[in-house]
Amino acid sequence: MVNNPVVKGADAVMDPQAPLSQAFREAVSAEISAFLNEQAAVLDSMGPELVPVHLMASQLLCGGKRMRPAFCLWGYVAAAGIPSDDELKPLLTAAGSLDVLHVSALIHDDLMDSSDLRRGRPAAHRQFEALHANAGWLGDSAAFGRAGAILLGDLLVMWSAQMLHGGGVDQSTLERALPIVEAMRTEVTCGQYLDIVAQAHPLRKRAPAIGSLRPTIELALDDASRVVEYKAARYTVQRPCQIGAALGGGDDELYFALGAYGSPLGRAFQFRDDLLGVFGDPKVTGKPAGDDLREGKRTVLVAHAYAHAGDAGQKLLLQRLGDPALDETGIGELQQVIVESGARDAVESMINENYERALKSLHDTEITSEGRTGLTALADAAVRREF
Repeated sequence: MVNNPVVKGADAVMDPQAPLSQAFREAVSAEISAFLNEQAAVLDSMGPELVPVHLMASQLLCGGKRMRPAFCLWGYVAAAGIPSDDELKPLLTAAGSLDVLHVSALIHDDLMDSSDLRRGRPAAHRQFEALHANAGWLGDSAAFGRAGAILLGDLLVMWSAQMLHGGGVDQSTLERALPIVEAMRTEVTCGQYLDIVAQAHPLRKRAPAIGSLRPTIELALDDASRVVEYKAARYTVQRPCQIGAALGGGDDELYFALGAYGSPLGRAFQFRDDLLGVFGDPKVTGKPAGDDLREGKRTVLVAHAYAHAGDAGQKLLLQRLGDPALDETGIGELQQVIVESGARDAVESMINENYERALKSLHDTEITSEGRTGLTALADAAVRREF
């Protein structure tokens, strides 16, 4: 067990011009590390078999952009201004719990997508699989890996709740935020289910609902849009902002304004993620190039590409999208279809449009000047990134 780092003062951690500063990220990481150190003793008391579980949790939680904690803290600032030094630590713990929940979702997401890497390391299910194989245990290593990842993800869901409730936020203050936290947990889980349903449908034309004349592209975009809203936009930006505002004593008017900011910005964030999932540099993203194409992700990017590609491009998408054996040549061919169909440019335009909508909502509402500055800078960080 290591000593917990001392959290710096609020003035050093909460810089409106740099809401994702190294000092901020280190402060969030310190609270997560402190919580994990406490849990190490709990797991140790149950037996040495749980050492790898704690190690994997610690590795997965040691990095990341800390976007959700940042939106939470700056939602608080929007309502109440920069917190005092005494107020900062419990707020950082509450905000950090959102990243514990986030990593639980990543573990399950990687398992469902059969992803090999996460943040440059083997995904959790691959690590459990290797643990089983290297130890020479009985049974199927891949099945053990899947089971281990499910349980680790479940454990982090419970730890996120424990961290939130035990972090030192006054109970009456916490109760204002809990309905939003609970809504977020439901939304992201159901959004994930909508995602796997969308991937289960064939990319080719499917019949609309009885009495509906909506074209296939509209149906595909609607599917992708609902996944983005519930799996990404609300979970990444809108709800964290509203949770922070609730902790800061915000009212319904502020919740509505942060919703109008968070939904379009969260969409822009996810659209950038979709582009990076197809065109990103694996040395920067920490995931293999074109991983979303191998996994057959039914994103807005793919929906646009299929709608506007020629016959040859559509045929290639039908044949190769979701092929786990897709090699660099195949990825390059699908990337070419996406670019030539105009989908890449269309999604870039959607990012810019949603970004502008989010900023307009900030300018049209009454919030603290520090909150406005911090949330504006976070919007830039959310859409102008390479990982």
